[in-house]
Amino acid sequence: MIAAEDLVALVRNYNPRTNEALIRAAYDYGRAMHEGQTRKSGEPYFSHPVAVAAILTEQRLDDATIVTALLHDTIEDTRSTYAEVQRRFGTEVADLVDGVTKLTNLQLSSSETKQAENFRKLFMAMSKDLRVILVKLADRLHNMRTIKAMRPEKQVQKARETMDIYAPLAGRMGMQWMRDELEDLSFRVLNPEGRSSIIRRFVTLQKETGDVIHRITADMQAELEKVGVHAQVFGRAKKPYSIWRKMQEKKIGFSRLSDIYGFRVITQSEAECYAALGAIHQRWRAVPGRFKDYISQPKSNGYRSIHTTVSGRDGKRVEVQIRTREMHEVAETGVAAHWSYRDGVPALNRFAVDPTKWIAQLTEQFDEEDDHDEFLEAVKLEMYSDKVFCFTPKGDVVKLPKGATPLDFAYAIHTRIGAGCVGAKVDGIRVPLWTRLKNGQSVDIITAEGQMPQATWLDIAQTGKAKTAIRRALREATKERFAKLGLELARAAFDHHGKKATDKVLAKAARTLRYEDAEDLLAALGRAELGTDTVVQSVYPDLAPADRGEVEAKRAVVGLAHGQAFERAPCCQPLPGERIVGIVRPGKGVAVHAIDCAALTDFESQPDRWLDLHWADGLHPPVYPVSLDLTITNDAGVLGRICTLIGERQANISDLHFVDRKPDFYRIMVDVELRDAEHLHSVLSALEADSNLASVERRRDPGLALTPEAAE
Repeated sequence: MIAAEDLVALVRNYNPRTNEALIRAAYDYGRAMHEGQTRKSGEPYFSHPVAVAAILTEQRLDDATIVTALLHDTIEDTRSTYAEVQRRFGTEVADLVDGVTKLTNLQLSSSETKQAENFRKLFMAMSKDLRVILVKLADRLHNMRTIKAMRPEKQVQKARETMDIYAPLAGRMGMQWMRDELEDLSFRVLNPEGRSSIIRRFVTLQKETGDVIHRITADMQAELEKVGVHAQVFGRAKKPYSIWRKMQEKKIGFSRLSDIYGFRVITQSEAECYAALGAIHQRWRAVPGRFKDYISQPKSNGYRSIHTTVSGRDGKRVEVQIRTREMHEVAETGVAAHWSYRDGVPALNRFAVDPTKWIAQLTEQFDEEDDHDEFLEAVKLEMYSDKVFCFTPKGDVVKLPKGATPLDFAYAIHTRIGAGCVGAKVDGIRVPLWTRLKNGQSVDIITAEGQMPQATWLDIAQTGKAKTAIRRALREATKERFAKLGLELARAAFDHHGKKATDKVLAKAARTLRYEDAEDLLAALGRAELGTDTVVQSVYPDLAPADRGEVEAKRAVVGLAHGQAFERAPCCQPLPGERIVGIVRPGKGVAVHAIDCAALTDFESQPDRWLDLHWADGLHPPVYPVSLDLTITNDAGVLGRICTLIGERQANISDLHFVDRKPDFYRIMVDVELRDAEHLHSVLSALEADSNLASVERRRDPGLALTPEAAE
């Protein structure tokens, strides 16, 4: 275990003005509180907090963070309290220790729903003071370094949790060295044979090729000196897990994997970065598509560097990162650079980001997401993302994760732009919305009034922000449609009892049935989560439930004269459960229209021909055709699946014909025989859930109606 004097010396190396007395006091207090406690390995427990503090000294962090590391388990595991820590070490340290304690109590490896809620709490803790996470990451790193003392099943649980949460979080914060080590330590537990296999192949490769790293480092140093660039060059073999991941992604063996070595060039100025790039590209061939300039377009966590991959004469690829000393410090410590010290004063690194703004940017897009699983998905999308940089037509830069589409670009600009997106041009060429964007492309979003997000967009969008906005819009649109259907059902139900479904009546029903408002009540009614009898009786409890006997199709409409024939108007195809009116056609019976049919405007000047009708109450047979306008993707088996979905809802397809055929989609018209409005809703809900269905609408065409003259 590191002695107190040695720990103080580590801090003094980068902060000569450190409060040595405070660190010694925290060391002594922590050791006293953990007296008698041991780790699984048998070592004194206090060796762990000291090791965590030592890890944080490598990032040159402030005294408060070092003291927090020494005390981070005292409130949780000892008789110490928040008040005691506050009295001895101040409110700042007490709040940090309390924050780490709360994070420790989050069981992040639990079920998905709870994990999502824990992510929310984790982000809340981060937003108060990011140093809480820095201590927690160092805590996890030391625990992973000493994980062998745990039970095998506990090792797997902790390794999976580290791989899923802590490693990507460290990467997102710009602490790539920590992410690499956390992933490799987890890989050692989760797949020891795979890791050993890669290490053995490395050893064999070194025997065959010699010290490649030393040779290439010397070559690069010589090329840079030729052009007058004074820089340090470092080389290393990539971590076993990094190589394993590439093998899995590219589905290739180790022998075919080329870029297994990485080199870093540290220059004295930004201008020398580009001079070094030119020298390296002159000496070695650049690999197309493997160049990224994070100096001109830095990452949100402050990371700046030039990345390029070059190929030597033997065909082996190597990755080269070029940056200045200041950039390198931020690259090593990430967001933690905000608290780092140099020569006793806070390091004024112009590239370090404001952690408050960074965490606000990270969490902003998730604030309005209510669904736990969707929130977790969005968080993980953002945590694992690598960035590409695209431009608006005006030249503004938009940062997106790798694999993002024009739809993500549109939502990144503004939710309104995303919702109204109907197409996109990339570098002046019209492209599908599912196109994967590349670095440096110019994207022009085409919008149209009246456009609404489609369910299929969820398969296209890659960013958490876009997916969250799309789901929210779909929920709102679905609620509005269900509420409209529910209103028709409510009106018909109240009309049957001679009552009116007024706003006041519906509001009372909502209160009685404990819904937020009338709209929520109607949406539940439209979704068939609530019966019409329940709604009516919530307002009029003395009314008997409606008789639901079988209704003959020829007696389905009430309000006709004796012997008067009727037919459903082809323009609106009304269904039982919807409000209807009749238009008398002399000598031809009565045309039954839905109350909101646009064709009724042609008869406004002939009020004597209107009849007040309603559907007979009861169970109607599935004999009422309704035309559905469907757009489906042109993939094998899609049409068959659509027909199966309709059949599973006990609806019969009476006709089907293609309206439009394109290489990527079909538009078809399907006539389906239904019982009532609820039956229609059931069919539509089943169809909309299919990801290969771009859109489905009930066809209502006023052009199919008879004109007033023709109706006579």
